[in-house]
Amino acid sequence: MKTAFFAMLLCLLLPRVSVADKPLLLEEVLASVQTQYPPFLAALIEQDIANGRARQALGAFDLNLNVGGAFKPAGYYDGQTGYAVLDQPLPFWGGNVYGGYRLSSGFLPNYNKDRTDSDGEAVLGFRLPLLRDGSIDRRRAAFWQSQIDQELADPIILRQYLDFIRAATLSYYNWVAAGQRLRLTEELLRIAKDRDSAIAEQVKRGASAPIVQIDNQRLVVSREIAVVQALRRFQAVAIELSLFHRSRELAEPVISPRERVPSAFPPHPRPEESQVTAAIARAAIFRPEIRRIELTIEKNEIDLQLAKNNMLPNVDVGVEANQATGGNLPKDLERTEIEAKIEFKMPLQRREARGRMEVAEALIQRLMNDKQFARDRIAADVRDSHSAIIAAFDALLQTRKNMDLSQQLEAAENERLKQGATDLLALQIREQATFEAKVLEVEAQAEYFRALANFRAATAADAPSSLAR
Repeated sequence: MKTAFFAMLLCLLLPRVSVADKPLLLEEVLASVQTQYPPFLAALIEQDIANGRARQALGAFDLNLNVGGAFKPAGYYDGQTGYAVLDQPLPFWGGNVYGGYRLSSGFLPNYNKDRTDSDGEAVLGFRLPLLRDGSIDRRRAAFWQSQIDQELADPIILRQYLDFIRAATLSYYNWVAAGQRLRLTEELLRIAKDRDSAIAEQVKRGASAPIVQIDNQRLVVSREIAVVQALRRFQAVAIELSLFHRSRELAEPVISPRERVPSAFPPHPRPEESQVTAAIARAAIFRPEIRRIELTIEKNEIDLQLAKNNMLPNVDVGVEANQATGGNLPKDLERTEIEAKIEFKMPLQRREARGRMEVAEALIQRLMNDKQFARDRIAADVRDSHSAIIAAFDALLQTRKNMDLSQQLEAAENERLKQGATDLLALQIREQATFEAKVLEVEAQAEYFRALANFRAATAADAPSSLAR
């Protein structure tokens, strides 16, 4: 009890750190992209669209109610007929079953098939294609393709997701680099301002000429201009970052202040050369391009199968049974009648079917070539992005050496100035060289992480399991 009490008391006494006071990390930006970035939320709707189209295609198998009738206002026969039939298309072998009720009245010829007794008759039958439209027809082809579209939505969404994550990562590291560059620019200005007061004291004592103070004041002004430019650059990248980083409550863009810029970049180990082969193999599996092409090939194979189906003749068979429901039957009608039907039909030239086959086969061949090139393109992307990381890492090492050497030269020049062995201009040159070396080091770190973002996008390293196959 005492431990819990003191822990609660300590929490009340310690100052609370708000989120706005913490450094902004990449994970927070990416979490915002995954949950609140409008283009990604719009991309997720692609799955709802595919589901709706699948339901729409399934409507071809809906139960149909057919109601109709006929009468003759003039002529020798004055009979009337009416019917109500439920027709159910079958999802297999292209057939359909139907059943309903038929009623006629008045004077109809004996050969009229719709003639019934006074109480009507029940009708039940089915139709089944033996060749064309047996294994596949337009209804089933459209439904199967809509199911493929449901699968196709995932690689479409994944491609956009990887692009959004990459863009957000690049924007984040541009923001970090701009914030650190602004800090370095302000530090360079502070050095000039601190020295200005010391030079002014020396001028009063006659130890330095007034021109020296004027020169340093000119340097202060030029560095103030550099600060304004660096601040504008930081504001621009902060606005760009706000498109990805949004508030949790309203999903509105958040312009992150400079106080949230991390003081340093994350660790950056040198990538190994041996990981390229494994990275290419992973990218070939998880990159959405190949999966998208494979599913598109499946859709075109259904088109080819449907075109081959259309080359076949129609041989349809059916059976219909009629059952009278009343007792007052005409002499030439039986209480139960069964009729078998068969129909043969075939277009002689079949140009439409042949054209469909040619188109489908050509599209499949083109997609196979696209698939092969997609594999080559993915391998090239992985190799290029991996090479960029290694180059960025090596450049980073050199920029750090350059920065250390520049700092040593500046420190030595500063010591010479104190001893009167040099002038202010030489020190200003050394300070500017050190500043540029530090800026190069910051840019080298940002370039490393930009290259890493491209590598992760090339290998689909950030692909969520729900979208990756």
